[in-house]
Amino acid sequence: MTDFRELSPTMLASPQIQLDDIAEAANAGVTLVINNRPDGEAPEEPQGAEIEAAVRAAGMDYLAIPIGHSGFSEPQVAAMQAALSSTDGKVLGYCRSGTRSTLLWSLAQARAGHNPDEIAAAARNAGYDVSPVRPAMDMLAAQAKG
Repeated sequence: MTDFRELSPTMLASPQIQLDDIAEAANAGVTLVINNRPDGEAPEEPQGAEIEAAVRAAGMDYLAIPIGHSGFSEPQVAAMQAALSSTDGKVLGYCRSGTRSTLLWSLAQARAGHNPDEIAAAARNAGYDVSPVRPAMDMLAAQAKG
C-alpha cells in the first residue's frame, strides 16, 4: 500500500516501498528513488538491488544513501543535497517509516540555505517530526548564509 507523503512539490517521503509501489511512483512523476534503508535491516522486505532493478526498469533513477543506527553524517547530507539539486523531477525517499528520509531531506535543505522553520513545517504537515535534527538544521542553515 502506497504511503507517499509530500514534503515539497518535488520531494516525497515514504515508509518501505514494495515492488508494486514503483509503478505508482512513476505515475506520480517521480524520476529518482532514494533508498535510505541499509540492506539487511529487514531481511523480509525487498532489498536495495531488487528495488533498484525495478526502479530502473520503470525508467527512473535510483540512489542508495543508507542511514543506519549511528545517525547522519556530513557525506550523507552532501549526497542528498547533490541528488536533490541534480534531478528535474520528483524524488521519492524511503526507509522503514519515512522518518530517516525526511530527516535527511531536512538536513540537506538546511545545508542548501532553506529556512529551518519552513522545512520543519513541511515535515510536520507530512506527519514527521524533525526535532531530533533541528539543532543541526539551524547550524547548517546559518553556515549556508555565511
